[in-house]
Amino acid sequence: MKAIAYNIKPDEKEWLVLANYKKHDITIIANSLTTHTLSFANGKEALLVFNNDALTAEMIAELKSLGVKYIATSSFETDHLDLKAAGMAGMKIANVPLTNAVQDPKGRMEQVIKNLDQWAAGKCVGKACCCQNNCGVTKSLK
Repeated sequence: MKAIAYNIKPDEKEWLVLANYKKHDITIIANSLTTHTLSFANGKEALLVFNNDALTAEMIAELKSLGVKYIATSSFETDHLDLKAAGMAGMKIANVPLTNAVQDPKGRMEQVIKNLDQWAAGKCVGKACCCQNNCGVTKSLK
């Protein structure tokens, strides 16, 4: 899967690269996610959001037009993402579930890659799913 990671800290970058182990084509940039840097996502399937960069409805619409279908955050919280707008755009969203809560970047990056793996295989991400759409996750999984 082709993905882009914005605003990634050096320790997160190291663990992301190790967790990925060349499975996905991930472009890593240090720039924050803003309306001015969205164009870097052109042709990518997935967006990796780090350090709580905010995603507004306008940004989500632009990402969709650039080809982004999936958004994975390395955080437990999703209040920095406009989930409703992403749902309306048909995007799939995943976080690091609290049930897998780990404070170290290694565990968070492993979950981010696991989410990409599941999406690449055409599967739901289970407890990491934050989609506003009916993507097949049952209430018992959440």
